[in-house]
Amino acid sequence: MIKRLDKLIIRAFVGPFFATFLISLFVLVMQFFWLYIDDLVGKGLDLFTILKLIGYVAAFNVPMALPLALLLSSIMTFGNLGETFELVAIKSAGIPLVRFMRPLLLVTIGLSGIAFLFANNVIPVVNLKLNALKYDIIVTKPAFDIKEGVFYDKIDGFVIKIGKKEKDDSTIRNVIIYEKAYNLQDRMLVSESGIMRVTPDKKFLEFVLQNGWRYEENGPHNSLSTEFIRLGFKEYKKVMDLSSFKINKTEDSLFKYDPKMLSVRQLTISIDSLNKGFNIFYDRAKRETSAYLTFARFGDSSWKRFKFPVVKKAKSFDAFVADSISSQVTERAVSQINMITSNINQIAVDYSTKRQVLRKHWIEWNRKFTLSVGCLVLFMIGAPLGSIIRKGGLGMPLIFAIIFFVVFYILNTMGEKFAKEGVTSPGVGMWLSTFVLIPIGLFLTVKAMRDSQLFNKEAYFRIFKKLKKLAKKTKEEKLG
Repeated sequence: MIKRLDKLIIRAFVGPFFATFLISLFVLVMQFFWLYIDDLVGKGLDLFTILKLIGYVAAFNVPMALPLALLLSSIMTFGNLGETFELVAIKSAGIPLVRFMRPLLLVTIGLSGIAFLFANNVIPVVNLKLNALKYDIIVTKPAFDIKEGVFYDKIDGFVIKIGKKEKDDSTIRNVIIYEKAYNLQDRMLVSESGIMRVTPDKKFLEFVLQNGWRYEENGPHNSLSTEFIRLGFKEYKKVMDLSSFKINKTEDSLFKYDPKMLSVRQLTISIDSLNKGFNIFYDRAKRETSAYLTFARFGDSSWKRFKFPVVKKAKSFDAFVADSISSQVTERAVSQINMITSNINQIAVDYSTKRQVLRKHWIEWNRKFTLSVGCLVLFMIGAPLGSIIRKGGLGMPLIFAIIFFVVFYILNTMGEKFAKEGVTSPGVGMWLSTFVLIPIGLFLTVKAMRDSQLFNKEAYFRIFKKLKKLAKKTKEEKLG
């Protein structure tokens, strides 16, 4: 049953949560655009493409923005309650800290469940769409822009130079157009003036040139027997294809094999298939080495019962081989050893690659759970921390939130890197931040329940003052 206290806590939490969530999401989206700014600027992207990119990036960053928002809003909520002495009133009524944390704990558990469902069902699709769109934007040519006095070669098959542009950005002077071909002949247009415009459908660039010349050389490209043609004109129209400047849509299926694009169920199936595939490496190694170890084919159980003749112990292998064939035997043995080594090394590389792929699948499998559990862990830190510092607003809570979130992010990044490199197992690496932060959350909860002066500077000042007196007394005793 929801009581008035629960409504009070939830009402105080909702506002800061939505505000901090939107701010965190905005910062993470801006971080993405700052990282890819060079690939986005100058591409002539339309409004729909930009909005679609922003939507994909925002959805992709929701699992990261949610823990930060929960941490900051929980600190702000309990800090505001402490600053206005509402926490004191609640505690004086005999209500323990764990009791008035309960409604927000239930809300956090619900948000953690939503975060898991979002990471499992939405993020793989968003990853697929975002990677395809990002690839299309990166490989797209810069937007069509011809400047004065500069040779422009972005249009396939042409190099254009314009001496001067009028203010209308359409009338041009002193135009030179080179037609690039695969042979050695020259084709060139020279004009005093003209009009440059893009067709309404933006598929073609039209030049209507006045008072100029067209130069062309015809004939076999590997021969000196060519003819040179010069054509004068009063008006000449040249049309160029601009289709290469459009964003080409890449099929999503191109990126679907990345483990980031899979749900937990799909990852489980893939991991099971990868684990079964490791048996082939033993059979492959046996098959590829037995071709060079010809004596191994004669090995069977009868070898154990076979009594070899007693021979005199030799000092080296050469004692068994005649001098006439010693070099041949040695060369053949070295050749076979080199071939076996090469095959084994290739098998080892393939095995290592497959292990790396398996680790990536386990990393993504664990990631589906770690970020949702991270919401709960950061709330366990934020709620008691807010009740201890008793400061609301965006001052002190923001500083502590940034500190703990940076620790959370660094531990996540380090753990993932360790898991990818095989330093630790994927489970240990991906849950490293949780293992480290849970004891901190429990410690802060215990301190908050006991009304600890953990962040009270006056308490530390008194301790420092006592230590100073003790040091002074000890010094006087030594001198006396």
